[in-house]
Amino acid sequence: MSLKHDLYLSRKPLAGFFAIGAAWAVYFAQMPVIKANVGASDGAYGLALLLAAFGAFAAMWLAPACRRFAGKHAMPLGILVLAIGMFLAGVSGTLVALTCAMFLASVGSGVVDVLVNARVSEIEEESGEKLMNLNHSLYSFAYAAGALMTAFLRSNDVAPLPIFSGLFIVLALLAWGAKDEVPELSDEAANAGGDFPVMLVIVTGSIVLIAFLAEAATEGWSALHLERTLGGSAGEGALGPALLGLMMGIGRLFGHGLSQRFRDTHLMLVASSISAGGILLAGLAPSVGIALFGFAVAGLGISVVVPLAMALIGRVVAPAQRMAAISRASVIGYGAFFFGPPLMGLVAQGFGLRAAFVFIAVLLIGAAVVLIPALARRAAS
Repeated sequence: MSLKHDLYLSRKPLAGFFAIGAAWAVYFAQMPVIKANVGASDGAYGLALLLAAFGAFAAMWLAPACRRFAGKHAMPLGILVLAIGMFLAGVSGTLVALTCAMFLASVGSGVVDVLVNARVSEIEEESGEKLMNLNHSLYSFAYAAGALMTAFLRSNDVAPLPIFSGLFIVLALLAWGAKDEVPELSDEAANAGGDFPVMLVIVTGSIVLIAFLAEAATEGWSALHLERTLGGSAGEGALGPALLGLMMGIGRLFGHGLSQRFRDTHLMLVASSISAGGILLAGLAPSVGIALFGFAVAGLGISVVVPLAMALIGRVVAPAQRMAAISRASVIGYGAFFFGPPLMGLVAQGFGLRAAFVFIAVLLIGAAVVLIPALARRAAS
């Protein structure tokens, strides 16, 4: 790795990637316990996450204003809100309390998500190098580490309170070190831009939506699939999200190298197809081992789609439009967290988790066949 890469990897966006990765890993690896604590059915739990996702939607839409208002303190504040929401989710005893806690966590996560992607895109422009996959890999490795640690603690019957207390401390420390510079645009860059690229944002956001849907389905429901459908233990159930995060980190490291040699849209098409195959295998698996292998393949494939999409839109649009374009594409993408949980919950309740995972695989194939070629045409024009 070059000295320049070391420099960019040491920048403050890493605290944001680490925070959202670790936080959601701990939550999803604890999902069967949290769901049982509030006594929710699959459908009711999915609906609760749907309502909570409105927090991320609002936060992402308003993230540019948050940055203008709070400046270098915007990311630390977002991480602190995420920390508070996650702690409250871990100790919730009712579905209403859990919904409110997850709404708060989604607000913090949404702000941080937009800010870190915009900042890396700015650094890419400054350096002339593609760095999005490399930076996103930290999210994945943090996710894997958080899920593995939670799997170990669950296997040793550790209660949610100490787990989420430890997570709160980690996130608070990350918030303390997350202040970052906010670059000022030159007058020429601020006035350049032309018409806002609406269709480019819609197509990019739609690809991100399906990728997030596949990622969220594996993160949020793999543990339940492994434990309930296939009869795995609590430790094996928590390995589903952990393996996904680990393979996504590895995939993004390889994706960083491949992105220097191949077109972004070509990599996205291949990666979406690989992920579809992995999710299909996991959904139809006859055993825990085969399902885990399927989730690993799915993580390897889906890992590069969102970073490549965000990097592409950050390079194509004018600097004055970059934050707004990334924010709008993220809003569309986070629609996965609106209809994704209730969709998975309702399909699982009506037809079983196997059918729900098969449906996600079909959507990924649709993205590869229709949306990614459309993005290539839009970016070229």
